[in-house]
Amino acid sequence: MKIHKLAGIDIGSNSVRLLVSNVIETKDQVIFKKSSLTRLPIRLGPDAFGDGKITTRNRKRLLAGMLAYRNIMEVHGVQKYRACATSALREAKNGLQVVEEIYQETGVNIELISGKEEARMIFSSDMLGSVVQSEGSFLYIDVGGGSTELTLFNKKVIVASKSFKIGTIRLLNGLVKKSRWQEMEAWIKEHTTGLSDILMVGSGGNINRTFKLSQKLKGEYITLKDLQQIREDLLALENDERMIVYDLNPDRTDVITHALRIYTSAMAWAESANMIVPKKGLADGIVRYLYREHYR
Repeated sequence: MKIHKLAGIDIGSNSVRLLVSNVIETKDQVIFKKSSLTRLPIRLGPDAFGDGKITTRNRKRLLAGMLAYRNIMEVHGVQKYRACATSALREAKNGLQVVEEIYQETGVNIELISGKEEARMIFSSDMLGSVVQSEGSFLYIDVGGGSTELTLFNKKVIVASKSFKIGTIRLLNGLVKKSRWQEMEAWIKEHTTGLSDILMVGSGGNINRTFKLSQKLKGEYITLKDLQQIREDLLALENDERMIVYDLNPDRTDVITHALRIYTSAMAWAESANMIVPKKGLADGIVRYLYREHYR
C-alpha cells in the first residue's frame, strides 16, 4: 500500500480553501481521503468586480493566508500541491502583481485558470464518475462568486461548456445586467432542447450548504421545488437572523440566496426537476489531477 499526501488550493471570489488529502493506493483501488480542510473568508470579488483591483488590505490578508497554508502543508508533509485562482484574481488589473508578490514572499505559486479549465480539471479526474457513467443527460453547474460554469454531458460525452459572468458577489453588488441572464438562458435552452430527464449536478459551497439544510441523505436528489422553498424561507429573514436560524457563517448569509437564484433559474431553463450534489469542488479536482498526472 502506498500513501501520497496531496493538496489543492482554491482561491475563489468569496473565500479561499486548502484541501489536504491522503491518496491511498491499494492493490485493488485508489482511495481519496480528506486529511484537512481549511477555509478562509477572504472575499476578493468586490475588489475585482467593483474597483477592478485587489485592495492593499486584501492583498495582505491573502498573503497571510498563503503563508499559513504553506505552513499547514509543511506540517502535513504534502508532497505536491497546486494553487488555482478563478475569476476574481484573473480579472483584477493587479492580479498578476498579487500572484508574483505572494510567490516572492511565501514560495506558493498561484495559477490563474479559466472557467473551462476549472470544469475540465473536475471532470477529467473522474471525480464525478459515479454520476456521469450512465447514458443520461447531465448539466453540471458550479456557482462561484464571480462566475457560473456550465457543462453539458450527454451519453458520457461533454457536448458543450461555457462560463458566464454571473456570480454571487456580482449579484450582491448589483453588477449583473439583464443581458447576462438572457445570455445564459438562451445557451441552456439551445443546448438542452431535445434532451429529456436532464439531471443537474450542483457544485459550490452554497449548494453544499443548501443540501445540508434540506436534510437530504447522501446520494438523494434535491428537487427544484426544494431549492425554491429554501430560498423563500431564507429571503423571509434578515442576514443576522439567517445566521442564527440556519447556523450560517456571516460570509454565507448574504450570498446564499443569490446562489439559489442562479441554480433554480438554470434548472427551470433546462426543464430539470432534480439535482444531485456530490459535495466536490475545485480543490477536490486539483488533488485528483495531481494524482493522475504524477502517480497514476
